[in-house]
Amino acid sequence: MDKTTILWADDEIELLKPHVLFLNSKGYDVLTAVSGDEAIDIVKENKNISAVLLDENMPGLTGLETLTRIKQLQNELPVIMITKSEEEYIMEDAIGSKIADYLIKPVNPNQILLSLKKNLDNKRLVSEKTNTEYRKEFAQIGMRLSDNLNWEEWADVYKKIVYWELEMDKAQDKSMIEVLKMQKADANTQFFKFIEKHYINWLNGKETAPTMSHTLLKNKFMKELDKNESVFLIVIDNLRYDQWKMIQPSVNDYFITESEETFYSILPSATQYARNAIFSGLLPSEMEKRHPYWWLNDEDEGGKNMHEEDFLQAQLKRLGKDIKFSYNKITNLAAGKKLADNISNLLQNKLNVIVYNFVDMLSHARTDMEVIRELADDEPAYRSLTVSWFEHSALLDIIKQLANKKVRVVITTDHGTVHVKEPSKVVGDRNVNTNLRYKQGKALDYNPKEVFEVKNPSDAFLPKQNVSSRFIFAKEDRFFAYPNNYNHYVNYYRNTFQHGGISLEEMIIPYITLQPK
Repeated sequence: MDKTTILWADDEIELLKPHVLFLNSKGYDVLTAVSGDEAIDIVKENKNISAVLLDENMPGLTGLETLTRIKQLQNELPVIMITKSEEEYIMEDAIGSKIADYLIKPVNPNQILLSLKKNLDNKRLVSEKTNTEYRKEFAQIGMRLSDNLNWEEWADVYKKIVYWELEMDKAQDKSMIEVLKMQKADANTQFFKFIEKHYINWLNGKETAPTMSHTLLKNKFMKELDKNESVFLIVIDNLRYDQWKMIQPSVNDYFITESEETFYSILPSATQYARNAIFSGLLPSEMEKRHPYWWLNDEDEGGKNMHEEDFLQAQLKRLGKDIKFSYNKITNLAAGKKLADNISNLLQNKLNVIVYNFVDMLSHARTDMEVIRELADDEPAYRSLTVSWFEHSALLDIIKQLANKKVRVVITTDHGTVHVKEPSKVVGDRNVNTNLRYKQGKALDYNPKEVFEVKNPSDAFLPKQNVSSRFIFAKEDRFFAYPNNYNHYVNYYRNTFQHGGISLEEMIIPYITLQPK
């Protein structure tokens, strides 16, 4: 095995020969320097140096000056500062200059070895540990999937799968990532059967149901309005649980996560149905019946989510909450910045609702724009792109302001999205809706084994536009494709992110309560 080359710069390097020999025995080739100038020359001449051990107090160039020059030559080169001084300003200067570690003399060989391993072998050690731990849990998850899980247990299984997805992203072991993908696919197969068996019973009160879109505000959020302070409800459209876990560290710079729960999106797991259900507290056919002027069916022309504020006001009144509230829908950066500038004026309201549409736009852009396809060509990249957006968004600016003003915040979503790979053929007339994960119409032809079919929409509290209307929902990672121009259609939509059907990602979604730090 090739030795790892490191540089150790210390004016008393001769006294450190036992340490150098110890590192040699552990697989490190140690180059030595007795001054900052010599260390810089060695870094210039050797491009294969993996780390630098740097004495802070040397004659001539100081350790901090040497550190700055080395970083100018190779910014990513890890530098471990070693010093006799415990003065705080030296530590702060070194940390500010992006040192990898800071050791106080006298150092023993094991301290140095640990620091080198932490900085040079970190990825390998993390990967090995992650793989070992996942192998242990793989069997446990597999056994749970064969059990008769309830809705709480399914949420727990999904959270575990997401945890390992995020850990595998860091570990970058392709073989183990493939194993996890297969286990997730198996989980979605079993989850589809679970939803097929229980969903309609939940809606009709024949079984104990989880909190769902139409019961979210009543079951979880209304208790926030019983508290004295103002509260902000932020609904980030199309935010999966794994995407929440990715942006959570940025949020936690300003807020403490008080509780992290999940709930179930209704079907279709699409904005028109799920988000209207959240704000109205009603299922789709109930919205159509009670508020015919606000509800539009798939076949109707016009925006399908134009009356969320009206739905919310009607629900608040029904629940006896006579409060002052605001509703803001953000669909672009300019609108987000404008709202951020106006936050102070909203604090007089008991409730402020912000619907932020970026993640939904991202998933659609991922389908339609080649550049976004390339930036987010798989699940880890899609998660990463979400983080990049969030960290530069007006939404994060709004969250910072709310933390400074000590305002309580709830973050949630209307549905998730799934990475689709396999087509399911469907035939329908020109009035069939365009969504790739659910279809509704009166003349649908499909393979019943590949869908959850609702032959009588009223059973699932869905609008019945014609006597023979029915709904079908795609399972697992499937998407609906028409026979006409089939190959082109399949190639265009395969490996895109879609919503509306039945999967863990689309239906089990986050509900987060935040307390300002």
